[in-house]
Amino acid sequence: MSYKLRDPYFRRAKEEGYLARSVYKLQEIDVRYKLLRPGIHVIDLGAAPGSWTQYVIQKGGPTARVFAVDIQPLRWSSPQVEFLQMDVFSSQVERDVEERKCDGLLSDMAPATTGSRATDQVRSAMLVHRSLQLAFLGVRPGGFWVAKLLEGPERETLLREAQALFADVHVYRPKSTRKGSTECFLVGRGRLS
Repeated sequence: MSYKLRDPYFRRAKEEGYLARSVYKLQEIDVRYKLLRPGIHVIDLGAAPGSWTQYVIQKGGPTARVFAVDIQPLRWSSPQVEFLQMDVFSSQVERDVEERKCDGLLSDMAPATTGSRATDQVRSAMLVHRSLQLAFLGVRPGGFWVAKLLEGPERETLLREAQALFADVHVYRPKSTRKGSTECFLVGRGRLS
């Protein structure tokens, strides 16, 4: 708890009414890559507790829509948000994502960490790979994809997979990422047809 009290992003999130400090990572990514716009429709994987969903709705305005998925409950609701509490590997999630055809897919999914760096990196890579599969199904041509990754040897393979689906792919490490973390974000823009 003492870390949280000293963390300026944690304090700022509480002051600004966001559910988690991770909102500032998405905000930095959005400022850098200009992903979100009024009326946007987004798939948000690993959405709980809901700070990324909050930010998308705030940025996208009254006609924005979010299809949020997580195995944990979402702690924020809005008429603009449809939430599915389910494992992202479910075939139901595939069907629902494919039906929606959104402007972009965001993934802040993270594995339950084990303490083994190699195991955690592989599990994180599996989640990123899954987000790419779902982006293939649910992101319209020209759309975007953002996924959190614990960096490891799988990064280059994931970048190649992303480059087959998006015209422009980047690795980005927000300033709001905790010191010592191996976390980075893969960003794809210009979903190819």
